[in-house]
Amino acid sequence: MKITKLVLLITLLFLSCRVQAQQTAFTVKVTGQGDPVLLLPGFTCTADVWQETVAALSATHECHAFTFAGFGGVPPIDMPWLPTIKTQLIDYIKTKKLKSATIIGHSLGGTLGMWLVTSEPALFRKLIAVDALPCTGALLMPNVNPNQMVYDNPFSRQQLAMDSAQFHQMARQMAAGMCLTKARHAQLVDWIMKADRKTYVYGYVDLLKLDLREDLAHTTVPMVILAATYPDRQRVEATWNQQLAKLREKRIYYADQSAHFIMYDQPAWFITKIQENLR
Repeated sequence: MKITKLVLLITLLFLSCRVQAQQTAFTVKVTGQGDPVLLLPGFTCTADVWQETVAALSATHECHAFTFAGFGGVPPIDMPWLPTIKTQLIDYIKTKKLKSATIIGHSLGGTLGMWLVTSEPALFRKLIAVDALPCTGALLMPNVNPNQMVYDNPFSRQQLAMDSAQFHQMARQMAAGMCLTKARHAQLVDWIMKADRKTYVYGYVDLLKLDLREDLAHTTVPMVILAATYPDRQRVEATWNQQLAKLREKRIYYADQSAHFIMYDQPAWFITKIQENLR
């Protein structure tokens, strides 16, 4: 009898250690009832970036708004960061039995949405990608092969070594470039400053390594793009035509007078386009 109890205790301890070892890649706020919508935020942002969107949609849709590990106070996880988030998102959708979910993803969240719909098309009804490219690395570093990027590189080391004042100055410059609505800058800076530094640096390498341009040729999930036009619409349109060249059917709406955070620079236009494309 004592041996049986000892074996049972060891088994429970082993299972407990397994559960503790499973790192959680995100937290979720669920609001509303209706067809499921997954709201994936951009880099460093929390679920609150979708606050106005959830308010507009939750009367008719079940909104699942995510905050990823390392951002907004959610504990960081081990690398690779983005592949782990993707795997756990698929597990979440299957566990919750969400049928024909629509993804609305901003920036990194939109790119992650492209990865999800090209990998598991049967799970999704549509993707609405908000200023999100299939290969960010090709835009920012056109002469670098994304597959050759590594976590430990001179730029990563420079960012990891920044003190708080230097990081805050960089955050303010980034906020000014990504959003024309000055009243929102403090929020964007706050999200960047609260990000786990290692996740901020190495998680972005995960994004830069991702190249989905060829995968788009085979997707069967309808895809809608909401694109910011600041600072040069002609250059923006050229970038989209290059990045989405393999996508057979695409619908792109260009938001004038808007930088990267379209939901803040053109809020009425943004909600209208989201609602039109959810019908």
